Amino acid sequence: MNKEWSALNKEMQAQLKKKESYQAGLGTLFELRARLMQTLLSFREQLRREDFNAMPYMNADGYHSKTIAYSVWHIFRIEDIVAHTLIRGDEQVFFACGYKERTRSPIVTTGNELKGTQIADFSRQLDLDELYSYISEVRRSTEDLLQGLSFEDLKRPIPPERKERLESLNVVSRDEEAFWLIDYWCKRDVRGLIQMPFSRHWIMHTEACLRIQSKLHPQQA
Repeated sequence: MNKEWSALNKEMQAQLKKKESYQAGLGTLFELRARLMQTLLSFREQLRREDFNAMPYMNADGYHSKTIAYSVWHIFRIEDIVAHTLIRGDEQVFFACGYKERTRSPIVTTGNELKGTQIADFSRQLDLDELYSYISEVRRSTEDLLQGLSFEDLKRPIPPERKERLESLNVVSRDEEAFWLIDYWCKRDVRGLIQMPFSRHWIMHTEACLRIQSKLHPQQA
């Protein structure tokens, strides 16, 4: 794991555990996310369109077996679902702003159910300009949400009716590779969700993207 990102993540987790350091913890979280976002934006500037669909590690065991386009989609669909359906209980950015049509995505899910060449085929269909517009809006909306939470809010569990609402939206596939996510998220409190989908999940998939980039373009590594 990138040492700077790892250090920020560790610092943020410790800060969020104490009321007196909670606001500082949010600041650390936003700094971590800003650095990760800078890396994600650099792919748009440095890579060719076909690079976003490439799977140089297709048969590997790990996040780097996907594509960069898939990884970017996956990070922010999960964040959008968790932030809006589970924590805030309102409409996801994806639906409110018509991003299914705008991104030309054939799916509304997190993409966990996709395998092998399905991932590359999915990636080729995405409108990257709109995908990057989507991720910027999701990041902004999540950070607005987090700024409005009190330290006490971090201990809140996910209400059962929000789990039911999530299931009804069909944004998590019922495929065995995906459906476990619902229980995984809903067993956590708000702090637990901040520590995974909103931070560590970003790190894991961004590092996988960097590994793909370095394979495709060793000179950029």
